[in-house]
Amino acid sequence: MKFIAFSIQCNLLLVPVQGFSAYKRSSGIVASTKLFSAAPSDTADQSYVDPTSADVDKCKSDLLTYCQSPAAQSNYVLDKIAAVERLGEQNGIGQGSSYSGLLAGEWELVYAPEDITRSSPFFWAFRKAFPDSSDQIFGITDAIPDPLKVVGPAYQSIDIDVSGNGSLISRVKVSTLGGAATSIMTTRATLFTDDLETVMVRVDTTKPEESTILKKLGPLGDTLSKSSPAFPSGEALERVKPGSSTIPMLTTFCDGTLRISCYNSKRGKKFVWKRTSFKGSAEI
Repeated sequence: MKFIAFSIQCNLLLVPVQGFSAYKRSSGIVASTKLFSAAPSDTADQSYVDPTSADVDKCKSDLLTYCQSPAAQSNYVLDKIAAVERLGEQNGIGQGSSYSGLLAGEWELVYAPEDITRSSPFFWAFRKAFPDSSDQIFGITDAIPDPLKVVGPAYQSIDIDVSGNGSLISRVKVSTLGGAATSIMTTRATLFTDDLETVMVRVDTTKPEESTILKKLGPLGDTLSKSSPAFPSGEALERVKPGSSTIPMLTTFCDGTLRISCYNSKRGKKFVWKRTSFKGSAEI
């Protein structure tokens, strides 16, 4: 019961902001992506041209621009995601992310198929531990409107070595009381490779960090923040359901600027991330 209470408390800090209206930049909607067949048939138009890396770049640009538009609609985003995945596979671009070395870096979330909090692996592990009740628990705060609570931006920091092992840090900014109180909900996880496109994510700890309320207390607040231990969320999940702290993260496209990932399977809900750097920390 203590773990469920903690999970509800964490979730009360996190509420979706549909369309990322809290921090998105406005931009126009780019025209739909040109489609290519995998290969021309004997009766195909002689004007057919094999897709190139330039076509991949164009699709990526369309996707990023559209994701950052306040008018973005999920069905169109999914079409653009599919176009990037298809052309990337045809050109051998953005493939084999587990071993390419490109998964490592700092990433900013630009599109989530559901509320922003679900970009954190903690919530997917929680769903695995509580498959029948997790959505009801999440729903406690999902109905709370902006501006009472505002969530975003969200970042992930990934370190992974040549053997496919490493770490992931998920950070989601949470603002309450009209921005008077903010914190960074941080989940730390361990990574190990499953296949060319999949890494297993084992949730280790979860903790609200950089609380502005504690900062207002001066040195005392800094001491309290640093001395407060992170909640061992992975261990708690394992006690509820063995194996629930570990989930697969499949990356269908990853290059120097863009990443498309989903949890659980290829049919899972896909999140779009843009790279902010190869090394160093992202500013929140």
